[in-house]
Amino acid sequence: MTKKILLLAIAVLVSASTVAARPRLIVQIVVGSMRGEDLDRYAANFRDDGFQRLTRGGTVYTDCRYDFQQTTTPVTLATLASGAMPSTHGVIGPQWVDYTSNEIIDLTDGRLGPGAYHLIAPTLSETLRQYAPGSQTVTIAMEPTSAVELAGRGGDAFWLDSEWCNWTTSPYYASDVPEWIAASNRQKYNLSYISDEWRILLERNRYINSRQFDITLFELSPKERKERKSHIQYANDYERLLYTPAGNTALLGLAKQVIAQYRLGSDETPDLLNICLDTPRRISEAYGPESLEVEDMYYRLDRDLADFLTFLFASVKEQDVMVVLTSDHGTSSSYDIGELPAERFNARQFEVIVNGFLNVRYGVGNWVVAYNDLCLWLNHNLIYERGLNLAEVQNEVAIFAMQFEGVSHALAATAMRTSYFGSGYARRMQNSFYPRRSGDVILNLMPGWIEEADRCRSASGSMYGYDTEVPLVFYGKEAGAIRINRRVDMTAVAPTLARLAGICEPAASEGSPLEEIVDL
Repeated sequence: MTKKILLLAIAVLVSASTVAARPRLIVQIVVGSMRGEDLDRYAANFRDDGFQRLTRGGTVYTDCRYDFQQTTTPVTLATLASGAMPSTHGVIGPQWVDYTSNEIIDLTDGRLGPGAYHLIAPTLSETLRQYAPGSQTVTIAMEPTSAVELAGRGGDAFWLDSEWCNWTTSPYYASDVPEWIAASNRQKYNLSYISDEWRILLERNRYINSRQFDITLFELSPKERKERKSHIQYANDYERLLYTPAGNTALLGLAKQVIAQYRLGSDETPDLLNICLDTPRRISEAYGPESLEVEDMYYRLDRDLADFLTFLFASVKEQDVMVVLTSDHGTSSSYDIGELPAERFNARQFEVIVNGFLNVRYGVGNWVVAYNDLCLWLNHNLIYERGLNLAEVQNEVAIFAMQFEGVSHALAATAMRTSYFGSGYARRMQNSFYPRRSGDVILNLMPGWIEEADRCRSASGSMYGYDTEVPLVFYGKEAGAIRINRRVDMTAVAPTLARLAGICEPAASEGSPLEEIVDL
């Protein structure tokens, strides 16, 4: 009897120590369009208490990839949140076509009721709230798509209203924002972050990049500021935040308020805070990764991050926190970085020419319903009305698409559904394919090619290393100061954090937890 009591006491102690080992707060920080190399590239000018605090004191994975083609923000954030490939979580882009009605469906359209937001796979946020009652999960971002994809259907989510520059949410999450956010909105606090000019932070000779567009190397006079025309013409204050480092400052400022107001990490039940910094992605797109604007943004973000980490560890004991730093994707080189601008893929022209090809082949009609993010949707209703074979039409369009300059590969949806591609480009394209939503024909552009778009000097959305490789750093509880050089799939992040929080992995998770962070 005494032996049984002793064993029971040991079991209770082991159980208690296991619960105590969980972090009280997990903070996941996603830096938009940060390449895998950027933390090392700009390290010399980072301060000790910002990025360097995480990389020197945490577990740094040096070879992390998204193993699919469609490396755009909605898709990759859904993978980060669920631990699943796009072929499982169902997010293939910001829009797709309903094949029965030919209606274009928006990913974040919350008017559709109980399946709104269309993320099929459960997120870490949802799973944490389900299996750890009392957990609080909050997701913040500048843009609604980013907030929605990281949060899924779990917890609170806030983003910036594009008209009034206020923090807002959706009835899908809450009827209104909390009063402390409403008070900040009434005071127009976000506008206080906006500057009249974007001036260089450090001495010019400390910078690596050389291209310069809107950033100034010296202080302008009031007259010079008034007369100067920016490379980017801002439509409103929202864009002044989104396309300047002020956006990072505003978002991390909100993050500090969230920690304080929600009292995150105040008890032993683990909480989760997701922070998606969209501003770096917008600045990279507009100015290119080779620009002074991108480099200066990182140095300013480094200081904002240092301020945030100081606040975080003053609010919650450092040994009770796990900080994860990563990115949604990398980005291409600027299309105009060479002596002559490189050609870009004209999506609208492609759409019109393909419809013209089908007019000649099968008769006049609206054959093409939509094109978006390298996916082309055909009019199934018209194809069936004409008595045509859908697979044959898809294959003909795929073959025709290969004639366009800049197209490296084109696969028909039928081939994706009926074949298994175990390696190479086709495997990565298949990993991005979700049958109910993906287009009839999916393209892959040649290395370095991007689609032509406004304010788009650089872009993501390919299977190449500059888009798929991202940084990944774990700092805090259970993360030692080491560098890991093996290849890591980004589907590993969500199951690792779930295991760390002491809960089961998100239901559709396909990745394996990282052994350096959790005991397997």
